[in-house]
Amino acid sequence: METPGSQTSLHRANLERVVRAVRLAGSLTQAEIARSTGLSAATVSNIVRELREGGTVEVTPTSAGGRRARSVSLSGDAGMVVGVDFGHTHLRVAIGNLAHQVLAEESEPLDVDASSAQGFDRAELLVKRLIEATGINPDKIVGVGLGVPGPIDVESGTLGSTAILPGWSGINPSRELSGRLGVPVYVDNDANLGALGELVWGSGRGVKDLAYIKVASGVGAGLVIEGQIYRGPGGTAGEIGHITLDESGPVCRCGNRGCLETFTAARYVLPLLQSSHGPDLTMEKVVQLAREGDPGCRRVVADVGRHIGSGVANLCNLLNPSRVVLGGSLAEAGELVLAPIRESVSRYAIPSAARRLSVLPGALGARAEVLGALALVLGEMGDSTLLDSSVPAGSPAFT
Repeated sequence: METPGSQTSLHRANLERVVRAVRLAGSLTQAEIARSTGLSAATVSNIVRELREGGTVEVTPTSAGGRRARSVSLSGDAGMVVGVDFGHTHLRVAIGNLAHQVLAEESEPLDVDASSAQGFDRAELLVKRLIEATGINPDKIVGVGLGVPGPIDVESGTLGSTAILPGWSGINPSRELSGRLGVPVYVDNDANLGALGELVWGSGRGVKDLAYIKVASGVGAGLVIEGQIYRGPGGTAGEIGHITLDESGPVCRCGNRGCLETFTAARYVLPLLQSSHGPDLTMEKVVQLAREGDPGCRRVVADVGRHIGSGVANLCNLLNPSRVVLGGSLAEAGELVLAPIRESVSRYAIPSAARRLSVLPGALGARAEVLGALALVLGEMGDSTLLDSSVPAGSPAFT
């Protein structure tokens, strides 16, 4: 039996520290492991050797700073994770391994507002289809990350706003999908997962404080403070779409008037152009036309950018992030939307906060949320099962 403070328990703790560092980063050199864990180089070398012999990690030659080094990653067969992203108009599923490699990914159209049962039926089928297509052993799946387009109540685990997803009232997404798939399910809203995806693999790499702004049928922000997603005590942090811009403005679905969402979200913006551009207009089409020089679409995109910038300025004054990443289809407009955002931030934010802020488009596009769902599992799962099994080696690269 292990006792606290014994050599056995200390060794076990050091094993878990190394595995956790590698799991979160995807791959690290032994020198990087030593720096991130605080362990000595000799201790790391011995632990890596032990983990490699047990099949938990694999080691490949690499270089760091022009010098030869060894890159350590978890074995590609050490376990599998699944990401599920529910958007208002789509369902996207990805399967990856603990070495941060995506093995399969697929999306399909879905009206998530219609019925939660239909949504979970489709998600279950798509997950099982991808598992079969990849030929992986379902027993290897250690968890599922699930993104939904609405705030999650921290205490109950249910969606916190029936105004956003009325067909999901009273539903606990984690419990529902876990019951269908038989594995742990970690759930978060789509903006938080977009922030996590960009933080780990996209435009947020290298910073500890950022805001990921997603503009689609609604407007949300995923907030990262000191390298961690900040959800707030009730799970509703980041609802930037309901900052009031005009107390006499349009009535928002939340019941207030003049929310940021009523000036920027697709459901409010598209009617401005449908009389001249047709009823089938989408935000993706608006962005495309704006890039091609359409004056009406360019004006609408610029106006949306200025309004988003007003909300971002409020975030700057309150949280002082170092980076804002714009996600969703609107980010494809590039400087047509980013320049107006920066203009509003410069006008309304505290100068010292505005000077330190960079505003960038997301690097992951529509994949940000589902990759964030994979990252959520990689961050939440424990390490004990990895240390208690011996598996063959796999692949080190996230693609």
